[in-house]
Amino acid sequence: MDRVSSFDEPLKKLLGGATAKVMAEHLDLHTVGDLLHHYPRRYEERGRLTALADLPLDEHVTVVAQVADARILMFNNGRGKRLEVTLTDGSGRLQLVFFGHGVHKPHKELLPGRQAMFAGKVSVFNRKMQLAHPTYQLLDVSDADEASEAVDAFAGRLLPIYPACKQLDSWRIAKAVDAVLPSAQDAVDPLPASLREGRGFTPLPEALLKAHRPQTKADIEDARARLKWDEAFVLQVALARRRYADTQLPAVARRPTPDGLLDAFDAKLPFTLTEGQEKVSKEIFDDLATEHPMHRLLQGEVGSGKTMVALRAMLTVVDAGGQAAMLAPTEVLAQQHHRSITEMMGELAEGGMLGGSDRGTRVVLLTGSMGMAARRQALLDLVTGEAGIVIGTHALIEDKVQFHDLGLVVVDEQHRFGVEQRDALRSKGKQPPHLLVMTATPIPRTVAMTVFGDLETSVLDQLPAGRSPIASHVVPAKDKPHFLSRAWERVAEEVENGHQAYVVCPRIGDDAEEAEGKGATKAKAKKAAPDEDPEKRPPLAVLEIADELRKGALAGLSVEVLHGRMHPDEKDDVMRRFAAGDVDVLVATTVIEVGVNVPNATAMVIMDADRFGVSQLHQLRGRVGRGSAPGLCLLVSEAHEASPARARLSAVAATLDGFELSRIDLEQRREGDVLGQAQSGVRSSLRMLTVIDDEEVIAAAREEAVAVVAADPELEHLPELRTVLAALLDKDREEYLDKG
Repeated sequence: MDRVSSFDEPLKKLLGGATAKVMAEHLDLHTVGDLLHHYPRRYEERGRLTALADLPLDEHVTVVAQVADARILMFNNGRGKRLEVTLTDGSGRLQLVFFGHGVHKPHKELLPGRQAMFAGKVSVFNRKMQLAHPTYQLLDVSDADEASEAVDAFAGRLLPIYPACKQLDSWRIAKAVDAVLPSAQDAVDPLPASLREGRGFTPLPEALLKAHRPQTKADIEDARARLKWDEAFVLQVALARRRYADTQLPAVARRPTPDGLLDAFDAKLPFTLTEGQEKVSKEIFDDLATEHPMHRLLQGEVGSGKTMVALRAMLTVVDAGGQAAMLAPTEVLAQQHHRSITEMMGELAEGGMLGGSDRGTRVVLLTGSMGMAARRQALLDLVTGEAGIVIGTHALIEDKVQFHDLGLVVVDEQHRFGVEQRDALRSKGKQPPHLLVMTATPIPRTVAMTVFGDLETSVLDQLPAGRSPIASHVVPAKDKPHFLSRAWERVAEEVENGHQAYVVCPRIGDDAEEAEGKGATKAKAKKAAPDEDPEKRPPLAVLEIADELRKGALAGLSVEVLHGRMHPDEKDDVMRRFAAGDVDVLVATTVIEVGVNVPNATAMVIMDADRFGVSQLHQLRGRVGRGSAPGLCLLVSEAHEASPARARLSAVAATLDGFELSRIDLEQRREGDVLGQAQSGVRSSLRMLTVIDDEEVIAAAREEAVAVVAADPELEHLPELRTVLAALLDKDREEYLDKG
């Protein structure tokens, strides 16, 4: 069945080229259907009628009054124009003001003696009450009853306020919606009739009318309830079909071999696994033993032992004759994983042939900066199957990399890795390999996808024994500079007690990055936090802060730097020396955000902390307190006490619970486009639904969707639902979901 045509009608046919062009370019609205799904963000009440004598300041009011006089005044040496209109209603006087291009129409219409209704926000200018740029409606009716009806209709109406842009204000969008509103009758209803009737929902055309032109507040509630359900349900059906399709794909079942590599590894572990690790391992082993690909997200607190769980899954696959690949977002992290995994495995990482009797296997590293000879050997070990485990960066995805039998892909830190990259690696298996995605903090899109359930989820929320608590404090550097001096004293005290510290900065700071082109100042401005004035100053830099500390507060200590533009060998050398205790203080960018493990590091100072996201701060903080001594994290900020940035920092300081923080993060940032990449700036497919507030709607919609797809995977008996899905899941989004 084709989608009903009036919904597909291009806007330029109905609205004229100029308006349609702005809508397409700035609001991503192209068809009548797009515009009808562009819902008001909120509704203003024009307010009951108020006498001019009783006007309240700073409130939206509606008044009926007569124009006493109107005059145009010039200012700014004749370059600026202002229309001032004086109103009277017998009880008092009020001034209206219109500026710039906005003066022409009211100048023609608001002639002395005319009566009209005016709505706007009351302000004071030169000690006089005024309305700036009010909306108005002329009352040219001879019949007094008719006039009073018009007044009531105007004053009592709920005014929809649309998400707008500089080129097109809400008022003009409302006019455009009026032009296409009759097409709401042709809306294709995605909900199966039984579901719609069972839950007593308003029919879709009526819901669209109520959303755009509500008569009462109850209309708005009615429309919202219905439209939220549509979004949740259609999305859930898309995800349920995705999951169903995955269960139809073939994969090789990988079961652990008794007395194999996994048993040998477990036998030499110097500690027992936590209950959580045991439980999650079992969930993963059960998935690996099935003949369709595992699709699991492993969420765990910073330091909850995810790598151990992932390694045991990889060993199981090697036991079963396959290979496992672990994908890390940076070279530093890939090297770190390789080092810690080979250390944990000991002689088991030095095996000969895959599946040979000596139970060991080979663990190889593959990164972009490796020398040719080492790289050639690693590639050879992979293609012959000598290497059971490979750890690498996106260098693993290149065409030349071939596997003997890829059985499992583990992706570390999902939010650093594009879906396309993950998919490219998965396509290297003879059959789709199993997939395990690990993330230390559920970031907004992951939380969204978890609520929506595209991946099966395992959660590690216990910290292994021996981890210490971390105390976090905000250091207001601008209001209380002595707090910052005290912070450096605390760092020196930690070093004196035999420990080490990190100092994190948002920027590297040699001129290379600022001089990379004409966009330097733009780049700086972009980096500023959303609630900062980007022009104030560039973010603090590693090289400058390290220099200051060596000369000042931390003189006499060994202070080194680490950042992404250093040569990999140099980075590795600094990290090794820091891990060995030869460096007291490491001043770094966020390259230390994930995976860096130095149990002796107990303090962290994060400079310009308000320039980092909530999840990122939590990740960074997780680098301290990894040993038996308690950790300390100081969040240094110049943000104003009442700013959203400071509120964010206080939230991070107040809790160590990553899941709680991810909710705060999500509330502040919203979920991006759940079906598209959060970073791509694609218009969100969620217009009414917010993941954080509507979990119940989503959960209920998920249940219904799973039942619908189980009964009719191809939706053969639900052509309307199929039509709406096709419209929502354009090709790009469908592929994105495919790779999810």
